[in-house]
Amino acid sequence: ADSGEDAIVSCEVCNYAANVEKAEIVTPKTNVKKEGSSDRKGIQEVSTPGMKTVEEVTGFLQVSPENLVKTLLYETDKEPIAVLVRGDHEVNETKVRNLMGCSELVLAGDEVIRRITHAPRGFAGPIDLRIKTVADNAVQLMSDFVTGGNKEDTHIVGVNLRDFTVDTFADLRAVTEEDSCPRCNGKLNFRRGIEVGHIFKLGTKYSEALGATYLDAQGKERLIVMGCYGIGVGRTVAAAIEQNHDENGIIFPLPLAPFDVLILPVNMHQQEVKEVSKSLYHSLNEKKYDVIIDDRDESPGVKFKDADLLGIPFRLTVSKRTLKENKVELKLRRTGDVIIVDRDKVSEELSLHINDGNLKSHRDAMPKAK
Repeated sequence: ADSGEDAIVSCEVCNYAANVEKAEIVTPKTNVKKEGSSDRKGIQEVSTPGMKTVEEVTGFLQVSPENLVKTLLYETDKEPIAVLVRGDHEVNETKVRNLMGCSELVLAGDEVIRRITHAPRGFAGPIDLRIKTVADNAVQLMSDFVTGGNKEDTHIVGVNLRDFTVDTFADLRAVTEEDSCPRCNGKLNFRRGIEVGHIFKLGTKYSEALGATYLDAQGKERLIVMGCYGIGVGRTVAAAIEQNHDENGIIFPLPLAPFDVLILPVNMHQQEVKEVSKSLYHSLNEKKYDVIIDDRDESPGVKFKDADLLGIPFRLTVSKRTLKENKVELKLRRTGDVIIVDRDKVSEELSLHINDGNLKSHRDAMPKAK
């Protein structure tokens, strides 16, 4: 669904798929683009007055973002950490959180940044950084790159891995359109999706707090490993509507529709129309259809418009004109087809369309065509 809040990647070749928080990255064996001197002349401080963003710094120094390492400082529920990624990449905080085994991970505030780096935001770098430092795998392939200088209005050029300490290298960045499938190297497609269900592994966080334990085969007490899972009813309906609608409104799939049939009397003030509409309502209810009747004192145009908007799969229109021949009008919301049906054959006609492949319901109670 284009309006979905989640981004999903899937491979064009194999069946690999993941949301962007989980998507794995294939690290190239060699850096795609290197800059700087091959003889590695050593690090050098350069003045970068007011230059804080990747775009500002690389534009000023006339280097590409691929040749800059961003140093992002985070506060966790355990300790502050530094995360290093290439200048053209973004940190995947879910991957960092999983690596560190922490439940809280937030970007450090200005006060914490100044305390750790002795510089304002925008000038942090890994050299002489006295906190735990983790880096994305792509950083391991870089040479002669640019970092922050841990000094206001200062960056450092000609930096190499030998110039600072990294505690752990790991896959810590967000997937991009340039990345290939981690399973078969195929091209990845990016799409939006609505999350209608989820599963979370909670581990022992809550069982430890609650003292929820069990005895293992050796009679030893152990903490229960917990998980939670569920389907969002509201989100399921929203996703169904996103994928089933037209310019007139909703087209509910039959298994999700709040009603199967909408009976629409054109004029409830006409006695015959009123009586036939109520008779159809009761007879269809008895045959286990979910039925609603629009008995409002509104014009036919308003009722027809609202019927399309609500998206009930079947609409039965009862009017004086069709009753002259003892018939009613059946409209299929999905296809827009209109069928004139004998009023005594409505149930049989509905059953035929319900058993059709395009409208088939999963309700066992539905009557079957004879």
